[in-house]
Amino acid sequence: MLKETCEITKINEQAVEKVKTQMPDLAHVSKLLKVLADETRLKIVYALTIEERLCVCDVAAIIDASIATTSHHLRNLKDNGLAKSMREGKLMYYSLADEHVYQIVKIAYEHSKE
Repeated sequence: MLKETCEITKINEQAVEKVKTQMPDLAHVSKLLKVLADETRLKIVYALTIEERLCVCDVAAIIDASIATTSHHLRNLKDNGLAKSMREGKLMYYSLADEHVYQIVKIAYEHSKE
């Protein structure tokens, strides 16, 4: 059985230092990915890659959830900068915050199929 670790410890200090000095704060990225790690929220975001905007009622029907549960998930997506909302009369519509969110979900889906 092949061990998945180095057999000796030999640190490439130049490479380590280069990476450490260029490593940004990834806390916001981690938080974004945690939000998308929830399958229900991911389904909502994916639905918004298919249909540009959906009202809360539409989303609830798509994910087979109550309006309250759906609203909670949509608010979470909005609070984390992944979705935006717009009221039209008595309906609240949601859409993706920007093209980046669309790309993240589409690329992740394509990668998962490989």
